[in-house]
Amino acid sequence: MSPRLLLTEDDLNLRQDLEHHFQRRGFQVHACENGTQALAAMEQGGFDLMLLDIMLPGIDGLSLLDTLRRHQSVPVMLMSALGAEQDRISGFTRGADDYLPKPFSLAELDARVDALLRRVALDRRRDEQGSDSGSLTFDQERQDVIHQGRNAGLTGSEFRLLSTLRAHPGEALSKAFLYQTVLHRAYTRLDRGLDVHVCNLRRKLTAIGAGHVQIQSVRSQGYILVEAELS
Repeated sequence: MSPRLLLTEDDLNLRQDLEHHFQRRGFQVHACENGTQALAAMEQGGFDLMLLDIMLPGIDGLSLLDTLRRHQSVPVMLMSALGAEQDRISGFTRGADDYLPKPFSLAELDARVDALLRRVALDRRRDEQGSDSGSLTFDQERQDVIHQGRNAGLTGSEFRLLSTLRAHPGEALSKAFLYQTVLHRAYTRLDRGLDVHVCNLRRKLTAIGAGHVQIQSVRSQGYILVEAELS
């Protein structure tokens, strides 16, 4: 079935260009010009992906994201001319799955959208297979993960860390970014807090038999999540 996309952008030309682009790709597009329209569309549900501009008239994109995350887990990509790292961190902290600074190319937008949709499709297949398949299930309400019926018993910081890494498959995330996003504080070289959380998370995943989910360190960069295919 065609993916359903909620597009919210107040710039008329950009909104129309993106709407036509995704329609040509086979998407069903619901386009909104302000936050009020987007909120009404969000409440109807049924979307596979949302593209939200941050600077919107009425209700801004971050406020929409806060409202959405109280009820839905649909993937959200924020778009904004605000490209500073702190703005990206704020978006991820409040539940965004990706952040695309303006201006951007359609090629990059397509690559990121496709990556998000692949992740959603993988999650759905694992949910359909059930717990016997060995998949790792994320319980947003309890802030924990489940493997073959066993809860890992994660702390809030450990769950945020694993969720953040999972939201960026194949991408090494810097310690500075993870400290701000996960631990909500600035990174200093003497601070070993993140490394402790990584060690604890590895241990808890191993304890429930989720060895296929690995948090690997990348020299001079940070950490990356590697998840092996389940046989």
